[in-house]
Amino acid sequence: MTTETPTYKKKDFSSDQDVRWCPGCGDYAILNSVQQVFAGLGVPKENFVCVSGIGCSSRFPYYMDTYGFHGIHGRAAAIASGVKSARPELDVWVFTGDGDGLSIGGNHTIHAMRRNIGIKTVLFNNRIYGLTKGQYSPTSERGKKTISSPYGSLDAPFNPIALALGSGATFVARTIDTQPKHMKMVLEAAHAHKGYAFVEVIQNCVIFNHNAFTHITDKEVRDDRQVDLWPGKKLVFGKDGDMGIKFTPSDIEIVSADEADVWQADGETGANAYRLCHKDERGEIPVPIGIFRNVERPVLDEDIHAQLSAQIEAQGEGTLESLLNDGDTWVVG
Repeated sequence: MTTETPTYKKKDFSSDQDVRWCPGCGDYAILNSVQQVFAGLGVPKENFVCVSGIGCSSRFPYYMDTYGFHGIHGRAAAIASGVKSARPELDVWVFTGDGDGLSIGGNHTIHAMRRNIGIKTVLFNNRIYGLTKGQYSPTSERGKKTISSPYGSLDAPFNPIALALGSGATFVARTIDTQPKHMKMVLEAAHAHKGYAFVEVIQNCVIFNHNAFTHITDKEVRDDRQVDLWPGKKLVFGKDGDMGIKFTPSDIEIVSADEADVWQADGETGANAYRLCHKDERGEIPVPIGIFRNVERPVLDEDIHAQLSAQIEAQGEGTLESLLNDGDTWVVG
């Protein structure tokens, strides 16, 4: 018996809810890209589950015509891990923000990465709390003046890519809300990955942190200020494609395109990926986007079910009654 691959269009993943983000918000572009990507994956629509916490980004499940779960603040990764553990055949996606996913939800996020459970996380990074009206977030730069830091934030920000690499995420990538073609390529690669995938989306908040990323996203500068990490491709950038990046034992050098290194994302240590994202923080090189890491490791949800199947085969399925009466029990009275 053969099963036909389902055919969908973007509209098949659009719900009947009015999309309510601020006009010009980068969330619209992310929603549009996700709907287009889902339509082209060949996955039965009923197998998708979109999970979120709290924040502007967390309205996402309402706007997707899929199964969804709008959870409480910071708990999307925990909920998604439970769904994937119970139903590993489902396509489980987390949509979160820099506040929801890296502050109150930071612990759940890093442990989902460490465990390599097969969920996909899309983190909208606008470096601000938008829903609660403009407080500084875990990714806001030092000195950021907001209503909760009127004299400038003193916190050192998280680098989401460095955090994901350090937590052992097996797929780590970055894309930008204003570059939908690139975003769709990254999302497709994340879906194809076996295990946990983390995608940071640099995203503009037009109300509370407008133009935070224009120094790398404006059309006039982006060719010079971005370098795309794509496995098997040279690390080339510049309006004329004439500059490149080369790794030396002690540094990262800007060289001609001919001398540029070919990017490899399958190094288990991710040493060059670390070096790139920290150089990026200091503005010493163009901002890297694309795929930082893509490696294979045992996948938690698969291992859970393999272990359960082995025990059922060895001991039988058992019953709830036998479970409750097994081991140390006592009689009261």
